[in-house]
Amino acid sequence: MTKIILLVIFLLSVVGAHADTMDTSQGQLKLERIASGFDVPWAIDFLPNGAALVTERVGHLNYVLGQNKFRIKGVPRVVVRGQGGLLDVLVPRDFLRSRQLFLSYSKSQGNGSGTALAVGTLSTDFKRLTNLRVIFEATPSSSTSRHYGARVIESTNGTLFLTLGERGERDSAQDLSRHQGSVIHLSRNGGIPANNPFVSRRDAQPQIWSYGHRNPQGIAFDRRGRLWVVEHGAKGGDEINLIRKGANYGWPVISFGRHYSGAKIGEGTSKPGMQQPVWYWDPSIAPSGMMIYSGKLWPSWRGHFFVGSLKLDFISRLSGESLAEKERLKGPATGRIRDIAESPDGSIWFASENDGAIYRLTPAN
Repeated sequence: MTKIILLVIFLLSVVGAHADTMDTSQGQLKLERIASGFDVPWAIDFLPNGAALVTERVGHLNYVLGQNKFRIKGVPRVVVRGQGGLLDVLVPRDFLRSRQLFLSYSKSQGNGSGTALAVGTLSTDFKRLTNLRVIFEATPSSSTSRHYGARVIESTNGTLFLTLGERGERDSAQDLSRHQGSVIHLSRNGGIPANNPFVSRRDAQPQIWSYGHRNPQGIAFDRRGRLWVVEHGAKGGDEINLIRKGANYGWPVISFGRHYSGAKIGEGTSKPGMQQPVWYWDPSIAPSGMMIYSGKLWPSWRGHFFVGSLKLDFISRLSGESLAEKERLKGPATGRIRDIAESPDGSIWFASENDGAIYRLTPAN
């Protein structure tokens, strides 16, 4: 009898979604474990048929729909070292016509690595990427294994924005001749849009849209079409920034944090010509993915920002014209949240590194 009970428990853990609740300002939400067994789940996006695509940093791209879960073949070869690996996944709006997927990852570059963006075509059975090609890779290469950035998003006109960390080489974020420490803007095929701010400067990388970033780990458009990123500070000073064309966001000249040694960063918290964050956390929360909610299931949350924390095990909810943290959604499943996303039905999904699982939040009633 004991063996039978244990077998049932094991089978439920493998094939069954686990449901619980989470207390929030909207009352109790239903918390459901959709899939588990992931090794550092890094990003979530959704296909038109309702399936979720989940990346694992070790180099796997997974298809998840109900009890159907499998790895998609044909992903790029990645450098799995430190913070590097297979990172973000983007399903463009024209997927039903193009069947294209975009993947960001750490790519081998000689003796180092760099953040790269590739595009491939997903087979009709969802099991393989074909025609894979790299449309961008950051230069120059770096020998470090941190601060890849790597969040990618599609704009309303179909162009792409990709975040790039400064790879732990702080001064590169102020050097326009290097891609590191920037948000870049690309055409769908990796080309350079004519409206990029530095296309006419010989001393600048023409893909750069904004610079002075440390390690942007979340990116989203709001209802007004404005672009936002959330990025790691050092010891304190994690920031949410409203991204403006050609703007300098100050790292490592200004910051609200300090170096991990306790030493002062740069010249203080402000300097003419450098942007201020709209919101910052001190102490740090180690922010990850960011989502701006549509309001589909919870209308009072329309336009609110949701940011995962890798350090303090919660989801930060922010709102207001000046943007401020209003609530911390927290429970046993919210350990080291790597990404947070809204599905087409309005439910909120997040990826937990602690238990290698994907969870979904829906109304409890």
